[in-house]
Amino acid sequence: MLRAEPSASLRRMTPASADPPRLVVMGPSGAGKSVIGAALAAGLAERFPGVEFVDADDLHPAANVAKMRSGVALDDDDRWPWLRLVGEALCDGDDARVVACSALRRAYRDAIRAACRDAVFVELIVPADDLGRRVGDRPGHFMPPALLASQIAALEPLDVDEPGVRVDNVGPVEDVVTRAIAALETGW
Repeated sequence: MLRAEPSASLRRMTPASADPPRLVVMGPSGAGKSVIGAALAAGLAERFPGVEFVDADDLHPAANVAKMRSGVALDDDDRWPWLRLVGEALCDGDDARVVACSALRRAYRDAIRAACRDAVFVELIVPADDLGRRVGDRPGHFMPPALLASQIAALEPLDVDEPGVRVDNVGPVEDVVTRAIAALETGW
């Protein structure tokens, strides 16, 4: 597990806290960001009523989606405006929020943190073979399997000085969420 500033730990936050948790579930395509992110938000709902889940895929401009559908990887010029929107969505409102976003590179996570200084990351760890199978099993998704290799190549795992945890996404969803919450509660 990674360490970060303990003051941002879920353990020390309460629903009345001035700083509700702002979590980004990250990883390459097929890592399970949407499934785990939605389940994590649901798992936090008792402690943080009103917690919301946002899928950053829904924040992509139409031009980005069209580019990926055609099999062309996004470049940084495509990503920067989208990452700003992700950070803004993460900090929107007064309630806790969980956002599923690839956030593959540290510079991307820094851009999200520039828009939402309280962002904490939950990196999902999945073996590359499993990622390929998962991406191949998603018919109709705008991210084609051919672009997975570029995402794996771009991935910069969370560094020890970044706020967040790394969690293996293996086993039942409930187990992954339990591990993520436990890691976050210990203050990383």
